[in-house]
Amino acid sequence: MRIRKTNPIFSPINSTVIDLPSPVNISYFWNYGSLLGLCLVIQIITGIFLAMHYCADVNLAFASVSHIMRDVNYGFLLKYIHANGASAFFLCVYIHIARGLYYGSYLRTHLWYSGIAIFLIMMLTAFIGYVLPWGQMSFWGATVITNFLSAVPYIGNDIVQWVWGGFSVSNSTLNRFFSLHYLFPFLLAGLIIIHLVLLHTKGSNNPTGLDSNSDKVPFHIYFTTKDFYGFILLIIVICSLVFYYPNTLGDPENFINANPLVTPVHIMPEWYFLFAYAILRAIPNKLGGVIALVISVVILAILPWVHTSNLKGLTYRPIAKLFYWMFAANFIFLTWIGSKPVEDPFIFLGQISSVLYFSYFLIIIPILGIIENKILFNK
Repeated sequence: MRIRKTNPIFSPINSTVIDLPSPVNISYFWNYGSLLGLCLVIQIITGIFLAMHYCADVNLAFASVSHIMRDVNYGFLLKYIHANGASAFFLCVYIHIARGLYYGSYLRTHLWYSGIAIFLIMMLTAFIGYVLPWGQMSFWGATVITNFLSAVPYIGNDIVQWVWGGFSVSNSTLNRFFSLHYLFPFLLAGLIIIHLVLLHTKGSNNPTGLDSNSDKVPFHIYFTTKDFYGFILLIIVICSLVFYYPNTLGDPENFINANPLVTPVHIMPEWYFLFAYAILRAIPNKLGGVIALVISVVILAILPWVHTSNLKGLTYRPIAKLFYWMFAANFIFLTWIGSKPVEDPFIFLGQISSVLYFSYFLIIIPILGIIENKILFNK
């Protein structure tokens, strides 16, 4: 493999995507950025065609989804690809974030913060999209989640009524959610372009955590080939879900038309929000739970400031690796807890897991870095 030396023409700022100098040792974990781009394209294309047949009216929304499934040519494919594509989108973004945590990519602060902004808009887009089918879980999920805004002191109830467009989740709510759900993916596309510009300004991180200007090769054809291989695998996964297990990740309650008079036994969001939902339920105080819910996501923003180690990633830090995988296991456990009823022992287990979740960011990462610096560098 021919290594190209850095020169003014081959600088990260002036290079195109094709000629972008990329570290020669990046692994398949760096594929998930391009896979997320593919997921967004799939979601936008299928979403546009679904919007052509969807009716944002409380009396017609559920029937219009049934019409798409039964009467529109290949409508079932559009609906299932869109629904399961959202799950693939979040699976890829969680792996993408996990890779950033492991290899210290968050130390490139501008790039990291643009990624957090994308993640927040993505979560909001997915939430309002889940309301659109107007099934039982869609309606009651929207009612419960939007009601949490009432925990804001003094102006909480006014905010809730402003979001609803009335005194309950109604036709106005559905209309504005549909408009925003159609708009936000294009906002995401713009933020992703900014994210890519920031990435290309300094180039990609690599498994060693060392910035080398000489150990780089052009992005094309070495990494475009790897990305294409990743595209094929992702498409196989999505097709397997769509054709063999299309409703596995959904909730059976959403096959029932929304009824404000009948509350489902167990209200819960989609699987990719369950970790935050478990943290919300772990705190008995309403306002405290909402604050913990928000912090569980935005806490990613403090990583560049709590990183105290002189080593960038976890490649050469065995103790830090152990705690990282314990954190990953705890994240999966929180997701499982979020799917369980609000009763003991799940409440108690959720509280313990929530404490461990926040402790990783606030205690373990900074203290481990300080200890390592004392041992390895006498600092």
